[in-house]
Amino acid sequence: MAASWDDAAARAALHRVFAAALAAADPLTVLPAHLPEPPRGRTIVVGVGKAAAKMALAVERAWPDRPLSGLVITTHGADVAQSRGGESLFPPPGRRIAVRFGSHPVPDAAGAAAAAEMLGLLRGLSADDLVLFLVSGGGSSLSTLPAPGLTLEELMAVNQELLRSGAPIGEMNCIRKHLSAFSGGRVAAVAHPARVVTLAISDVPGDDPAVIASGPTVPDPTSFAEARALVAHYQMELPAAVMRHLEAAEEESPKPGDPRLGSPDLRMIATPMLALRAMAREAEALGLAPLILGDALEGEAAVLGKVLAGIARSSAAHGLPAARPCLLLSGGETTVTLPAGARGRGGRSMEGLLGLALALEGHAGIWALMADTDGIDGKSDAAGAIATPDTLARARAAGLDPRAMLAAHDSYGVFAALTDLIVTGPTLTNVNDVRAVLVT
Repeated sequence: MAASWDDAAARAALHRVFAAALAAADPLTVLPAHLPEPPRGRTIVVGVGKAAAKMALAVERAWPDRPLSGLVITTHGADVAQSRGGESLFPPPGRRIAVRFGSHPVPDAAGAAAAAEMLGLLRGLSADDLVLFLVSGGGSSLSTLPAPGLTLEELMAVNQELLRSGAPIGEMNCIRKHLSAFSGGRVAAVAHPARVVTLAISDVPGDDPAVIASGPTVPDPTSFAEARALVAHYQMELPAAVMRHLEAAEEESPKPGDPRLGSPDLRMIATPMLALRAMAREAEALGLAPLILGDALEGEAAVLGKVLAGIARSSAAHGLPAARPCLLLSGGETTVTLPAGARGRGGRSMEGLLGLALALEGHAGIWALMADTDGIDGKSDAAGAIATPDTLARARAAGLDPRAMLAAHDSYGVFAALTDLIVTGPTLTNVNDVRAVLVT
């Protein structure tokens, strides 16, 4: 790409590999090849997640003449996005698949009402009918429907506590499934005896279908006892009614072998590893040696940033684990454990990136990009950011204290001041966070 890797060339390369990750997870491109044969009976299309609207449009385009009905739930504000060709992803009344909106990461009444409406569409189906369930990240919050005896306000309080806990996504979803009337296989149970085919975009480490959006159509291997143990381990303070529900342990979620679930037909159409492989191919085209460190790296975001900085230093000094110019790639979902009263902005990606920049302390020849493929890092308006060899120097020259801002969980403030944010808007897909560290 360039005889010498200056700042402009490095930034352009990082943007190109991130674009490759997004393209590999675009439902309009990848979904059609995974559709089953049309059924003899009706086709009901339902789904939840940040990619739900785009996935629904992909189904409509692939089956233009099939009678389809159903609805999907996606995030508020996502309706500003348009497909590449300009066609609205959000069908007006009268189109075959309706779109409803809910809140993420904290649920709301609109999402709960849409989840109840969806279950209503799935009752009374026959064995000749097909349910296409379109699932992607964010679905747990968007389809929060309280179990009998619980209220939405109580589940909203639970969700806030989960987000503060620092628990990994699989453990959070174990608790959610035991407070829900929707997740943990319950959607497939309601649709029985119809055939259920789940098309999934994975945003979780290991691509476990029971964890993606809390597994609405697959058996739940976890238990009420495990949920209670996690609450105790993380010292969560949950509403009294929630604790009584967990202690009563009634109406356990459908387990493997439940006849209502049959043999689950789940097809992964996009995953973190597929996105990383696409990034690696783009890196090779740019003359870089790619090294995929893994698609399921977890832990505290800032700590992982420090670890990745150490690997980059080793490559720069010793050519190991990759000889420069190289691109160190990774994915997965880290955590940010927030103290009470924390008011900084920024999500996992920006926090990890600032941790990396502080660990590198201006090391020459190393650039990095960390971003969330859904286009929204934390509660910010950015997907992530880019760090450069002079990030800390520029921040300090602007009167900022990057170390203090990391401690205050205000990574967004640093990168916004430096105009180094990556702003894509909602991408309407989600294969979790991706990270690219360029060592020249």
